[in-house]
Amino acid sequence: MSSFSEYPSGPLSGQMPVVSASDADPRLRRTPELSRGRRWAVLALVSTGLLMISLDMTILYTALPVLTSDLDASASQQLWILNIYPLFMAGLLPGSGALGDRFGHKRVFQVGLVIFGVASTWAAFSTAPASLIGARGLLAVGGALMLPATLALIRITFRQERERNVAIAVWAGTFTLGMALGPIVSGTLLEFFWWGAVFLVNVPIVLLASVLMAALGPVNLADPARRWDAVSSAQALVGLAAAVLAIKTWAQAPLDWTLAVVSTVVAVVVLTLFTRRQLRLSRTTEPLVDFAMFRNAGFSGGFIGAGLTTFLTAGVQLVITQRFQLMEGFTPLQAGLLVTAVAIGSVPFTLLGGALLHRLGLLLLIGGGMGVAAVGATCAVLAALADSLPGLAVSLVVMGAGMGGAVSVASTAIMGNVPPHRAGMAASTEEVSYEFGNLLGVALLGGLLTMVYTRMLILPEGAGEWSSASPSGALSSGNEAVTAAASAAFEDAYLVVLIAVALVTALGAVGVSWILRRYTPGTQSQAYPDNH
Repeated sequence: MSSFSEYPSGPLSGQMPVVSASDADPRLRRTPELSRGRRWAVLALVSTGLLMISLDMTILYTALPVLTSDLDASASQQLWILNIYPLFMAGLLPGSGALGDRFGHKRVFQVGLVIFGVASTWAAFSTAPASLIGARGLLAVGGALMLPATLALIRITFRQERERNVAIAVWAGTFTLGMALGPIVSGTLLEFFWWGAVFLVNVPIVLLASVLMAALGPVNLADPARRWDAVSSAQALVGLAAAVLAIKTWAQAPLDWTLAVVSTVVAVVVLTLFTRRQLRLSRTTEPLVDFAMFRNAGFSGGFIGAGLTTFLTAGVQLVITQRFQLMEGFTPLQAGLLVTAVAIGSVPFTLLGGALLHRLGLLLLIGGGMGVAAVGATCAVLAALADSLPGLAVSLVVMGAGMGGAVSVASTAIMGNVPPHRAGMAASTEEVSYEFGNLLGVALLGGLLTMVYTRMLILPEGAGEWSSASPSGALSSGNEAVTAAASAAFEDAYLVVLIAVALVTALGAVGVSWILRRYTPGTQSQAYPDNH
């Protein structure tokens, strides 16, 4: 039975529970600690799996036009090729953490790796859109199995708090780096190979990681007595998948009213049933998600910080790569290199944040980090007004630095503020935050870009047929008047999106700082420091 008392609501200096690694998981007492070299080897292996998952979130942004042409995919099929991955991932994540608790996170990670490798091979050699959609769905299954297991394996492997904080910071930096590198990896591979290479590159990595995990990984800690709630997992899959589909559909233009309304109704009904079931189970047995976790300010602040970073990374990456490819003639690789400025700023501060958490605290790193990101976003607006490419690059570095500080400790805040028996649940919940942040960034900011472009497009007389064309179509129309009108409208839409990014970042910084207001430097950041 869960209890609100399990989740302290703020830092309790001098009164924090003293939890040893063996208390966090009694089975650890029966397993020897890995050597230092093997510990960091395990981190490299789980980070490799995480990198493949995060790369696949964004790797098709630059490959989609090529594979669409080769497979002769319709507009609807293109959307499903992109959407099936986050749709399945978000729906499967809540149940996958419980599977890891029951069968062992090492084993679940290994199974996820194999599925990911098989799905990558299938995707690479797909000859029809339906086949590629199916392969992308299977990729999501493998990714959903691996994601919660990566954090759980870090918890099992690293038993010293400060060393573990650094390991989690590396984990968080890897996730952000993968999202940023997706368009670059894709663009580079497309320079030399066919589009299937963006999937096939995963296969040798999967094979090597599988062998090394079997040889170097920790002992698989399974708990056969742990219950896996199939009904709750099915409700989460249907409800979250419907929610993902609803968000994406509402953000598209032209709007498919039937799909938007049906998916919204299904999401509301099923998620309501899911919530009621979890509240009932929390009073009697083990729920899939214990909503009492959100009562803890550290957990909630970390959850919001994690979602905000992926929202901003995905949204900014999408609109900037589009703008510079369509308006400035950048190649996919050149546009991808531009947005890596976010990763350049993010990676060093991600590592520093984990190392300095015990001194700086959650407020300064998450709240302050988002504040720095808001400054960078505001500078990006000014760079757009001045049409300054160097100014934009510097702004993206500043944004990345702020987000790096925030994301470096978001996972620590989430995992460190739930009791030990909720660790798998917390990991799954966190990764839903990352997935939905990415989804909302692409869907809402991409939808805003399209909406403003449509509203601001003023075509010359006799060119009305271009009003329903995509920006890329109008910009390449060959009609100078149409191209000029489309350029002006797209530039206005791009500026509006950047302003929206700056506002969301600033509001997010204020909100998360208020939530974490008691986590000042020198206070404890974690109620359960060994529960990772």
